[in-house]
Amino acid sequence: MRKILIVIDMQNDFIDGSLGTPEAVAIVDRVKSKIRAYQTDDVIATMDTHEKDYLETQEGRNLPVEHCIKESEGWMIREDIADLVSGAKIYEKPTFGSLAMAEDLKELSEKEEIELELIGLCTDICVVSNALLLKAMMPEISISVDSSCCAGVTPESHRAALETMRMCQINII
Repeated sequence: MRKILIVIDMQNDFIDGSLGTPEAVAIVDRVKSKIRAYQTDDVIATMDTHEKDYLETQEGRNLPVEHCIKESEGWMIREDIADLVSGAKIYEKPTFGSLAMAEDLKELSEKEEIELELIGLCTDICVVSNALLLKAMMPEISISVDSSCCAGVTPESHRAALETMRMCQINII
């Protein structure tokens, strides 16, 4: 069985930039250790990617904080993590979940047995969105989230997202 690690949005803006939190900074070393435990071919990463008109989008009107504007410093994956995922497939996504990643993984699951593990930011937005999207597309695939390698907007919303995923049969470790 092939186990694939999905590193969600470990970008500067979410770690210590415009939407950064102390909890996000605190998981960086654990995320790096987790990535090192996988073969490069078994690591996928996502990048929240917005255009300059972000504040005019529905998301921008609901979260009026510019972040992850393509090609900006905040959009970049944190340098020490970027070095570890340099050979990985990276999906740029304009919204919380990546349909392209889910479709590619579904196609892969039809060719070989896989398990998925998710880590990254933010537990309560992009991690939960991708986990539920993947579970909906592949209900029989084992999907887990390492809670020690995730951080939410707040500690409370982090815990709530973990419980939501647990209720949807996603393994929380």
